[in-house]
Amino acid sequence: SAIYIVALLVMIVAGSKVATAATCSVTELMPCSSAFTSSAAPTAQCCTKLKEQSPCLCGYLKNPTLKQYITNPNAKKVTSTCGVPIPNC
Repeated sequence: SAIYIVALLVMIVAGSKVATAATCSVTELMPCSSAFTSSAAPTAQCCTKLKEQSPCLCGYLKNPTLKQYITNPNAKKVTSTCGVPIPNC
């Protein structure tokens, strides 16, 4: 019985990690687009979305199409302003 409960908990935890990974969507960062591409300050909504997507940043950095947006000087200002460090992946 205890083994069954442990197995069930492992499946729940593993399932929640899969669900978390599935929420990675660069389109969630649309509120940051003007701040990433210009010198505009990030909005509160941008910072909220950036914080939500922070576990996804390594995946975005590994994508050659997206990396240029995350590593440009404006994006670095946005992440700094929002208190979201760019990870070393």
